Amino acid sequence: QVQLVESGGGLVQPGGSLRLSCAASGRIFSINVMAWYRQGPGKQRERVAAITSGGSTNYADSVKGRSTISRDNAMNTVYLQMNSLKPEDTAVYYCYADIQRYGSGYYAAYWGQGTQVTVSS
Repeated sequence: QVQLVESGGGLVQPGGSLRLSCAASGRIFSINVMAWYRQGPGKQRERVAAITSGGSTNYADSVKGRSTISRDNAMNTVYLQMNSLKPEDTAVYYCYADIQRYGSGYYAAYWGQGTQVTVSS
């Protein structure tokens, strides 16, 4: 069984910062892409940022310059540092990872349960 567990969400004032963490656990052989998605009220889920196992990153235009994705491959953990937060950043943030389990010949998609980020004064 593989699990992704997020932490770090909460209530923050506009202009503030938050750091989200997501740890993958279980019988993990390899992790390819790790990413953060979000789904705001009444909106579709969108990808916020992604990072490959080699460290290449990609950001949504809406967060570019304000957010940094990073990962610790040894700990199977991905982070999202968000700065200069805006009310429109309010959403449930989901962790995503392409994971190959021991004994499996392919990568499968895994999701975390989500963590709420609310930006409000």
